[in-house]
Parts: sequence; structure tokens; C-alpha cells
Amino acid sequence: MVLRGLQSLLGRLYDVELGYDVYDFLVTDRRALAAVEDGSGRRRPDEELLLAETADGAGVSLYIEPGLLKRLECADPLGALTEDNLADYCTALEGVSHFVYSTWRLDRDAPVSLLELETQAEVDKYAATVFLLADQQGGTFPLQVHARLFDCVSFDAQLAPEQVQRYRTAHRYAAHYCRRLERRFVKRGEARIEAMVRELRRFYRLRCTEKLQHALA
Repeated sequence: MVLRGLQSLLGRLYDVELGYDVYDFLVTDRRALAAVEDGSGRRRPDEELLLAETADGAGVSLYIEPGLLKRLECADPLGALTEDNLADYCTALEGVSHFVYSTWRLDRDAPVSLLELETQAEVDKYAATVFLLADQQGGTFPLQVHARLFDCVSFDAQLAPEQVQRYRTAHRYAAHYCRRLERRFVKRGEARIEAMVRELRRFYRLRCTEKLQHALA
């Protein structure tokens, strides 16, 4: 199951253990979200994490468009990440990133902002893709990942202005931080993997303001 594999990939990367399975929170029928959506006719994305306060604490649901999931099950990026499945992989990984990070923070009674959530997801896409491709390519550090993920990006025209601003800011923070990772830990295609992982795990555990400040340091 591809989402469980992505959750495991992030868990290993950041040394984060969750007592939850992403599939227990997965929704693939958007009609099931009618009670929590605003009915405004706004954009309906292929991936969306929904959080709501409940009497027991917080309710969490992750919506992934069923066609996207079917395509990934047929062309599993964990076995072979290619240009053909890259876009679907990034969408699914973003959703799993939101799920893992928000539930991990909620378990610790720690707040999380939308900007922090989006910034961490952008970093997760870079880091997970680097290590996944390195494994699939026999250990060679894939230097093309940063340019592929950060240089050619557009934002949905249906996004509200505040959403566009948040996504642009998160993209800028993550691009700057991930470029700094390459400068610090990669030289002539050879990476100091253990040191890079230690830095990523440290970044993951920073609180919101500290994380955003560190990203642009």
C-alpha cells in the first residue's frame, strides 16, 4: 500500500514513530467530507488534510483523490520513481507529510501553523525524493532533485490570495533551506548522508518560529 510506504519512509527519515496508520484516516469519497467543507464552491484539490476540534481532542482526515491512488498503486514510486509518476507521488507525499507532522505534533500538545505545515511538506518532498532516488540509483546522490522540485513551479489559479501567499512563502523557505543542505553536505556528487540526516531531524523538531527562521538562516 503506497501511502503506508510513504509514511514509513518519512518515519525512518526523521526517526518519528506514530501509533497511527494513514489508511485508518484516509477518505477517498469527497462526499464524506460534506459536513466539514464550507460549500463555497472553492477549489477541490486531489489531496487535503482536514483537522477539527472534537470532544476527545482533534479529528483528522486525509483526502486523496481515488484516481491518483489507483495510478500510484499501478506504478509504485517506491519501486521506481520516474517522470511519469512524479506528480502523483509528490501530491500523495504532501498529504502523508501533513498527516505525519500534524499528528506527531498533536500527540505532543504542540501547535502547528499552516505555513509551518506547508514548509515542512516542501522539505519532506525534497528529502524523501533525494533518499528514494539515491537508493534506486545505487547510492548516487541525485543532484537534479532541487532544480526539478523548486525551479519550475506554478500555483493553481483557483487558490485564494492568502493561500497563494502561504504556498509561495513555504516554497521560498523550503527552496532556500534545501539548497543550503546541498551546499553543506554534498560535494562533487558525494554526500555526507549521516550529517545531512541529523540536520533534517533537528529541523523537523524545531518549533514554528524557530523552523522558519532556521530555513532562511
